[in-house]
Amino acid sequence: TVKHEGQTKAVEAKCTKKPAKEKKVIKEAALITTEEFESVPAYMKGRITYDQINAVVQQLNKAVVDKYKILYQPLKSMSAPARNLYHRFMEEETKDTRGLFFIVEADIKEFTPLKLDKRFHSILNILRHCQRVREVRSSGLIRYVIC
Repeated sequence: TVKHEGQTKAVEAKCTKKPAKEKKVIKEAALITTEEFESVPAYMKGRITYDQINAVVQQLNKAVVDKYKILYQPLKSMSAPARNLYHRFMEEETKDTRGLFFIVEADIKEFTPLKLDKRFHSILNILRHCQRVREVRSSGLIRYVIC
């Protein structure tokens, strides 16, 4: 019976569950509060409303989440278009942006229905003023880093 007890302990040790794979958290920009909106200078706001700004923030967050879902996938499980996107994302990353969550205008075009017009850029200006987004400019690309 002594041998039998030793064997059951060994079997129990083998059956222990593997630790669940840790979820990588993707940073998202917080929505603008009404107080922050009121503190934005009138020349920046123009005719842009509070709801329009928060709609853009939500779309930017969606683009960031979609981009980093692709980046966090194993390469073998990707389709060809996803792999092409993955390689583009890796090329866009620099030593300045390593470890930060950022998007470029091509990502916004790819993942959101937003138009990159003058109104969009003025909303980005407001988001920079409220410290939701930061710009990193290098090698001909503007990277919008989520703060």
